[in-house]
Amino acid sequence: MSYHKVTIVGNVGRDAEMRYLPDGTAVTSFSVATSEYAGAGNPKQTIWWKVTTWRKQAETAAEWVKKGGQILVEGKVAPDKATGGPRVWVAQDGTSKASYEITADRFVLLGSKNDSAEEQPTAKPATRVSSQVAEEDEIPF
Repeated sequence: MSYHKVTIVGNVGRDAEMRYLPDGTAVTSFSVATSEYAGAGNPKQTIWWKVTTWRKQAETAAEWVKKGGQILVEGKVAPDKATGGPRVWVAQDGTSKASYEITADRFVLLGSKNDSAEEQPTAKPATRVSSQVAEEDEIPF
């Protein structure tokens, strides 16, 4: 048996964007930047993650996940189907770029650059019951 799970804590790079599949399933995507720092607050390396949430959790993310907010995301890495790794491309300036993608099992809003802790919503995260079905908990706010 094999298993993998990834946990990231970072800042939301763009507001969450929700769409619906033809069958009515809600899907929301947003980006998160995680940085490793090297003294005096200077970023040493920043990795960008594309996060996708589904169903009720997608609706919650669309409402609450905003650019600049700090967030914890747990889920599974979704590899590029062509390469089995991150999605790689060449930017307009000729540099190589990579995109790491996570299908979220849960996320927790931790704070925002502009908001105090008491103004942040507290969301009880959704939990995955199986690979086919997700059971959503009620959001207590």
